[in-house]
Amino acid sequence: MSEKLDLKKSVVREEVEIDPLNLLQAEVIQLLKQVIEPTLKNDIVSLGMVRNLRIVDNYVYLRLYIGSCQQHLETEIKALLSSLAWCKKIYIQVCTIPGVKTTLAISSGKGGVGKSTTAVNLAVALRLKGAKVGLLDADVYGPNVPQMLGLGQSEVTVIDTANGQKFLPLEAHGIKVMSVGLLAEPDHPLAWRGPVLHKIITQFIHEVDWGELDYLLIDLPPGTGDAQITIVQESPICGVILVTTPQEVAISDVRRSIYMFRQVGVPVLGIIENMSYFIGVNGEKTPIFGSGGGEKLSNQLQAPLLGKIPLDPRICKGGDTGQPLTLADSSLATSQIFINIAAALENTFLAFSSDL
Repeated sequence: MSEKLDLKKSVVREEVEIDPLNLLQAEVIQLLKQVIEPTLKNDIVSLGMVRNLRIVDNYVYLRLYIGSCQQHLETEIKALLSSLAWCKKIYIQVCTIPGVKTTLAISSGKGGVGKSTTAVNLAVALRLKGAKVGLLDADVYGPNVPQMLGLGQSEVTVIDTANGQKFLPLEAHGIKVMSVGLLAEPDHPLAWRGPVLHKIITQFIHEVDWGELDYLLIDLPPGTGDAQITIVQESPICGVILVTTPQEVAISDVRRSIYMFRQVGVPVLGIIENMSYFIGVNGEKTPIFGSGGGEKLSNQLQAPLLGKIPLDPRICKGGDTGQPLTLADSSLATSQIFINIAAALENTFLAFSSDL
């Protein structure tokens, strides 16, 4: 009997000792979940747009990671949180890339699946659809975008702006480009670690003068290391496109990437299956790396399979010569797949942006 009484007292004591700050934070989070991002049709908490939420002396502080077309969300948040009787004031630090409407990440679970090649051709396809496009090559392990767009070892220029000094992106085929590879000596490894790597990546996100863009594509490093986490946490990425090959090994690595994105609340917008099949002389399709991996992953994630890119030697040649296949001949079946993916993204994002 006495043991039961002691247990009851212990439970009561625990209930009394609950931190009231946690209750206030939970109340704020519940209100924030009522703010729905209309394009992705999910709340801003689940989408990872709200970070660093703090309550100090009944003042609410938070960071809001958004694109330039989502500025209205700040007003909605302030209107909702103003209903809190205990809240003295709301401080929102808006974290965005000036002039950039939508920031998308291109990711893969492992190297060698054609992520950068896909990012380049997708950027070209979006440009062909009339969008203003920027491409940030943040792949510190293999920054190949400059070569794929014919930029080679071009010099990066720093300019003075009203907001301080900024990197001026290069331009290739109508696409604004910045790459970590442009800062390295030719044929030398990018041997950056820890704080240095973090600082360089942060600079490339926040200190580039992109101008007005409909899309900024960020070519992430493969895998789920420090560099990837830093980029995802420091930039207003509204969604990620995963690139994989059909084989099971690649699919398994992609699942690890998915776990990382879900932890920080970044939604997976779709999957691109690269090297899906080889087209023979007579038009027959041969699945060299197996088949069905993209569909399997799509079903598990409940995310659309945006397209299947064939194993086409002309894609490789386009990357080597700096003339992406989608640009060199947009009428080809392979190019049309990239253009169809771009059209799907355009229908989702640009239609919404034009209404604001």
